[in-house]
Amino acid sequence: MNDSLERLSEVPASSDERPSLLGMELADFARLAQAADLPSFAAKQIAKWVYTKRLFDPLVMTDLPKRGRESLAALVTPGVQAPIKATESRDGTKKYLFTAAGGRFIEAAYIPDRDRATLCVSSQVGCKMGCLFCSTGKMGFHGQLSVADILNQIVSIPESASLTNVVYMGMGEPFDNLDNVLATLRILGAPWGFAWSPRRITVSTVGVLPGLRRFLDESECHLAVSLHSPFHDERRSLMPVETAYELPELIAMIRGFDFGRQRRISFEYILFEGLNDSPRHVNEIAKLLNGVNCRFNLIAFHAIPDSPLKPASRQRLEWFRDELNRKGFTATIRASRGEDILAACGLLSTKELSKRGGGEEI
Repeated sequence: MNDSLERLSEVPASSDERPSLLGMELADFARLAQAADLPSFAAKQIAKWVYTKRLFDPLVMTDLPKRGRESLAALVTPGVQAPIKATESRDGTKKYLFTAAGGRFIEAAYIPDRDRATLCVSSQVGCKMGCLFCSTGKMGFHGQLSVADILNQIVSIPESASLTNVVYMGMGEPFDNLDNVLATLRILGAPWGFAWSPRRITVSTVGVLPGLRRFLDESECHLAVSLHSPFHDERRSLMPVETAYELPELIAMIRGFDFGRQRRISFEYILFEGLNDSPRHVNEIAKLLNGVNCRFNLIAFHAIPDSPLKPASRQRLEWFRDELNRKGFTATIRASRGEDILAACGLLSTKELSKRGGGEEI
């Protein structure tokens, strides 16, 4: 539950400081109805207009009295903004660009794949984590996305109604904006909200342990953990978070939690040539995760400007996959999508910022 209506617009898209309808939870709608002199049951009516019908203008909510609609319209903003740019790849992947606070931009990637339609959403403007392989990390951190900002990526694209899955794997570290991310998960799953199964949602993390604990306790969504090396010094060189939250602590927390039969834990592993793609890495992973019911998504590295890292060959990816499978894990190679439209996180927004005079292109 949000503490106040004002809290719902932490990174507003405009100078209008009224709270936005998008991003409210049922208790917020109840307070809003009371402020508009509407009966308490109007909260569910408003929620239905916003999250079921995807209509955000109070004046069109025809099952509410006219005076109440006018009062609502004076109290709130819709909270929805269309993407300012869309680029489409040869493989059907689309990258959507949205404005954010401070003249910055965020991205969402739409990925169609046979009977699945997945949207990869951002949770922050930039990122604090500074991972060596990530273009977003090169930007630094520029602000948290509000509940409305995160949900707007889902509701404002043309494919919104046909989405089957959402993954929090875009710009930012979700567990570094945990309150707002958890609020979006509640809205996506609530019967008065989107009414989605948590099995349609995956949240990714580099391993921010306080956030991980809360996420496991308060959500039933799938978890994806960025691993990239099983060795402390090597992982720290790739992911500075390893300095604060070491991998054994992370794995111990995962081991101690009952994921049940349907909730999935997966590990993301980008292969870099000559760095993390050897037999000793396979053996250490098997030792570290022995007995953990998990799967591996092996990822081909999309080179970013000024990075010393090089992608492992396709042959090496296949070898690494086969070795993990022989160790008893389920490992697959994630198909590379949208490389021709800068689909890797942060590349498109950085390019747009540079074009508009907001910084150097990297």
